[in-house]
Amino acid sequence: MIGYLVRRLAGALLVLAGLSLLLYGLFYLAPSDPAVLTCGKGCTPERLAEVRHAMGVDGPVPVQYAEFLEGLVVGRDYPAGADVRHCPAPCLGYSFETDQPVTALLADRLPVSASLAFGAEVLSLAAGVGAGVLVGVRRLRWLDRLVNALVLTGYAVPVFLVGLLLLLLFCVHLQWLPFPSYVPFTTDPAAWARNLLLPWVSLAVIQTAAYARLTRAGIQETLAEDHIRTARAYGLPESRIIRRRALRGALLPLVTLTAIDLAAIMTSAVLTETMFGLPGVGQLLVGAVNQIDLPVVVGVTLLTGVLIMAANTLADLLYAAVDPRVQLR
Repeated sequence: MIGYLVRRLAGALLVLAGLSLLLYGLFYLAPSDPAVLTCGKGCTPERLAEVRHAMGVDGPVPVQYAEFLEGLVVGRDYPAGADVRHCPAPCLGYSFETDQPVTALLADRLPVSASLAFGAEVLSLAAGVGAGVLVGVRRLRWLDRLVNALVLTGYAVPVFLVGLLLLLLFCVHLQWLPFPSYVPFTTDPAAWARNLLLPWVSLAVIQTAAYARLTRAGIQETLAEDHIRTARAYGLPESRIIRRRALRGALLPLVTLTAIDLAAIMTSAVLTETMFGLPGVGQLLVGAVNQIDLPVVVGVTLLTGVLIMAANTLADLLYAAVDPRVQLR
């Protein structure tokens, strides 16, 4: 296990280095001079030179990229006239639009996106696995058709439409829930859950449909295997067979999907956060794109890559823990 983790960590560092090189080339070299985008069209040559020096893009390209990597490891200083702006490690860049390190901006917004992703994942797992097990075990035609209809509806309905309908129904018409606004969990757990309930449901619709379909197929396939028939022949209770044997085998594919989905939800909930006005990483990315704040865009993209790689590694470890037959190499 330790050797596997070391190999995965080394591979992840190589992938991150390649990703950082690609992002640096795309955002700082390919489109145009980032100092021109930051300074604006009416910028004088003298002011442009100052901005280029402050952003650290006035030297040779290899030197620029080496300073970018150095900032990730040990931090970096950005000159600001007679003053110096310090960006502590891991320095993902400095936002000159907000006059803050990108790492600080992400640390401030990440709890919102993490809360949104975690709640949506728990909700979708509970509903999806429950529906999949019910259909897979009961094998009732009408119930199977009903779940199939709900699954197809979940795939077809876009997230923004679900969110809009939920807002109109529960916040405007029925007035059962307040319009979502983020409340930290440590401040008021009940208010935290109440304000995030509608965003959770909006994000969980597609994942619930996928989990229900995958669980149903896994349960039906596992119940048809020889070891299930043998357990029934020995007279084991049906509930124990389903809980100890069928469900465990059916949930193996969900392990990988859940870990990857958790990272994907947290890094792709741009539309949901914007619709519900939640100050998360997605809304930060939208604002950075509108303001052409390249350091923030690069920082969010790098964070996405880290989360996806961490999720893949976690999925492999969980898969091996659930199924001893899996060998980690």
